[in-house]
Amino acid sequence: MAAEIQPRPQARKPCLLSKIEAFQEVVTAAAIIPKEDGVISVSEDRTIRVWLKRDSGQYWPSVYHTMPSSCSCMSFNPETRRLSVGMDTGSICEFLLSEDYNKMTPALTYQAHQGRVAVVLFVLEMEWLLSTGQDRNFTWHCSESGQQLGTYRTAAWVSGLQFDVETRHAFVGDQSGQVTILKLEQDSCSLVTTFKGHTGTPH
Repeated sequence: MAAEIQPRPQARKPCLLSKIEAFQEVVTAAAIIPKEDGVISVSEDRTIRVWLKRDSGQYWPSVYHTMPSSCSCMSFNPETRRLSVGMDTGSICEFLLSEDYNKMTPALTYQAHQGRVAVVLFVLEMEWLLSTGQDRNFTWHCSESGQQLGTYRTAAWVSGLQFDVETRHAFVGDQSGQVTILKLEQDSCSLVTTFKGHTGTPH
């Protein structure tokens, strides 16, 4: 019986669909708006922009908002249209976007950190806003009241953050190459474990 010759898989290359070029400074974060031809971006030029694709095929800002300081990160929740923007100053500013994405309304401001906010993450199921900063603190706030619920001091500046809703575990990666796993409660947290398997910064 002859061996069947398998065809070689063809290498698939990414295809550039669109490009938005309108910034003078570093773009620190961008998010696609699901079910819309749209993108949200924040930048060190202090702007928050909501880009919608026009009939011409070009993206134009439907919202152009200037902040008092550089925007360092963001989290966007499409279900609630809640946009959480971390700032160089350590604060996190939240906005609600209109259904047509042509208007942005300020909602809450959190005084979360003493330095630049590195990562911000909104968890709808818990109504929590998780964040990390250059002050080496991991914090979580109630997104309804704006009150801080808890904080945990990390070994180094945190550069990566993920959260598992089912187990309430936060995975916190820092500049030393260490990942810390924390179990979060409403107003406290416990250390599950830490492991160091990286020689560089985990993102």
